[in-house]
Formats: sequence, structure tokens, C-alpha cells
Amino acid sequence: MEKFLEHIEKFKLRHCHAEFEALIHTKREFLNQAKGNLLKFRQVFEKIQDHIPSVIDFKNWVVTIGTPEDLSPEESKQLYQGLDQLCPWRKGPFELFGIRIDSEWQSWMKWERLLPHIKNLKGRRIMDIGSSNGYYMFRAAAHAPLMVMGLEPQSYFYFQYLVIQKFLNQDNVFCLPISHDEWPKTARYFDTVFCMGVLYHRPSPVEMLRSIHESMKKGGELVLENLVLETRQNLCLFPEDRYAKMRNVYFIPDLLVMESWLYRAGFKNIQCVDVTRTSMEEQRKTRWIQTESLKDFLDPDDPDKTVEGYPGPVRAIFLAEAG
Repeated sequence: MEKFLEHIEKFKLRHCHAEFEALIHTKREFLNQAKGNLLKFRQVFEKIQDHIPSVIDFKNWVVTIGTPEDLSPEESKQLYQGLDQLCPWRKGPFELFGIRIDSEWQSWMKWERLLPHIKNLKGRRIMDIGSSNGYYMFRAAAHAPLMVMGLEPQSYFYFQYLVIQKFLNQDNVFCLPISHDEWPKTARYFDTVFCMGVLYHRPSPVEMLRSIHESMKKGGELVLENLVLETRQNLCLFPEDRYAKMRNVYFIPDLLVMESWLYRAGFKNIQCVDVTRTSMEEQRKTRWIQTESLKDFLDPDDPDKTVEGYPGPVRAIFLAEAG
């Protein structure tokens, strides 16, 4: 976190230095006083040794860092044990010094769906809201942006990111263990914002979209991916309790409702560039998650429905320009 402060002038955020310094100090104190699972994740991270990779590849579907030959057998064993203790690995895949992390989500599939449609990322200031372990941040870093900033409040995802960054020391990729609500007001700053798999967890989606809009440069591009209904009838699903066994799902809009939300939040030139039903090829249980996955969330007699009887998960990608 402190490394970001060292680069704050380069990123033209000097006017927010005091706010970032206070925020980072608060988060550092919180991590230093960690208990329970948070303490466990921190200790696992601290035990994983630094290694210098002979290969770094963000351009291909597997984010690859190092080769098996970079480590001794004992070092490889210790690294495997540490990575295993940081389960579940939701996003990926990664290959770290020959250790393949077969994540729950085949995140490259979403990246390939959106990449042909978005603006060139070279030289841009990018934010990734809900960045998880950084898979999409590292894929974006392959396109030479000025800066990629991830926001990830979930502790185990954040420490997964820290482990990966430990081997990289990328000076233009950062992550803070905060939610979007905690981000200081850097008005009209970001050129590209990724918000993927987040909005349906918010009870006030338009309010969040407005907040995102306020943080973006005029003409900046929002890349929004969300659960949707495959209609254009101004309909919105509000689950009574759970959706696909998730408790914190609020509004699942149809395509027209999502466009209306974006418009009301100040965006223009709104496009839906992809609608894809989530498949068991893209989301599935592996030994790196040790929990249920998509197969367990769907009705075994009708896989087009969730176990609660709602329409099964369909995700759409929208692009929108900040006005």
C-alpha cells in the first residue's frame, strides 16, 4: 500500500496525498492487528519467500510468473503449501513457478469477450472495482497503462494479490483493501473503470454508478459486467432471500433497465456488447476452491433455473462513456 504513495506525484494525485496517507495508515493498522482468518492469511503471506521469476507473461490466458526451474524442490513445495492455504482461488488461472492454480472461474473467457470492444488501455489510468486477486489487473497491465488501481475489501483475495505482486514488483499495478465507498474523491480522474460482478451486490445500484461516474474523466470508459435478465421489458428481479445460494444479491435488471440506470447516472453512448449464460465450463469446482460452485447453484432438474427457481445466471457486458 505504501508503495502507491511513493508514486502519487507521477499519477498526479498529490492533492489527495493526505487523504491517501490517512487511509493507508488506517488499513495498515487494521492488518497489523489482525485476528482469526485475517491473521492466518497475513501469516501465510509473510511466510512465502520472495523469488525472482525468469519469465513474466500477462498476455496469455494463464497469467504466468516464473518457471519450475527457478525454484528448488523444497522451495516449490513451500510455495505450493502457501498458495493452498490461501484458498479459495476464484479468479485465474495462474501459473506460479510451474504451480498451476486452476481457479473456479476461467476468467480469460470474460476477458476475451470484452477485450475486442474496449478502448486501447495504453497510457490510461484504470480502476478495477472488486479486483479479487488481480487477474484482470495483470491482464490489463499487458497493454501498458499508466496505472492500474484495484479495490478489494475481501482479505483472502487481497492477500492472494499480495503474494502474486511479491514476485513482480510492478510499479504501475496497485491494490488497496477497501471498497469503492472508501476511495477518496479523485474527481474526474480515471480513463477506464472496470466494475464486473459487483453491482448486483449493492442495494443502491444507481447511487454506485453515479459515484463511479464522478471518479471518471469526461469521455472515460466504464466496462460494466453484471447479472441480467435476457429481456428488454423494463423488468428487474429482486430475490426474496437468496439467488444461486448468494445472500447479498439485490437487483438483477433486464437489459433496458441497466441502460436506464447508466443513463440516469450520467453516462452516454451506452452499448451492450455481450450477453452470455454462465456455463459449467467457465465456472466450476476445482481443488483450488474447496467449496460449492455453479453446478450446486442450479436446479438439478432444470439447469436453466437456480435452486431457488429464479432464471439461471446470465451476464452482460456494457460499455458506457462518462458525460
